[in-house]
Amino acid sequence: MSESNQGVGIVIVSHSRPLGRAAADLASQMLPGPDTPPIEVAAGLDDTTLGTDAAAVSAAIEKIGSCDGILVLVDLGSAILSAEMALEFLDPEIASKVKISTAPLVEGAVVAAVMASTGAELEVVAAEAEKALEPKISQISND
Repeated sequence: MSESNQGVGIVIVSHSRPLGRAAADLASQMLPGPDTPPIEVAAGLDDTTLGTDAAAVSAAIEKIGSCDGILVLVDLGSAILSAEMALEFLDPEIASKVKISTAPLVEGAVVAAVMASTGAELEVVAAEAEKALEPKISQISND
């Protein structure tokens, strides 16, 4: 996304660093070019150890803290806890712009990136990301 339009940024929180990076790469590659929103990854304790770290989540959010809104996508239960704890570490001004999403990680990341690239506001990006499984559900249930 261009410097003049901060829009919505995305943080992916996953227990697995390779999974988090892959989700971010997939979302980014769907939108090559200047309108790709900033996407940060806070995943794994290192390249091989599974886990989440609230400090890493906080740092990822801070990296894109100048965005108008920040959508945090999480994979499993304790990733939610880490994301919630990360909000406590943040400057209140940044924390107030963050929404932790119930969207599925991979599909949600792709939809969120597409919506953010259009300049949509945080609530719209979040709502669309949370509906990201609907096409899959519809397609599979119709087979």
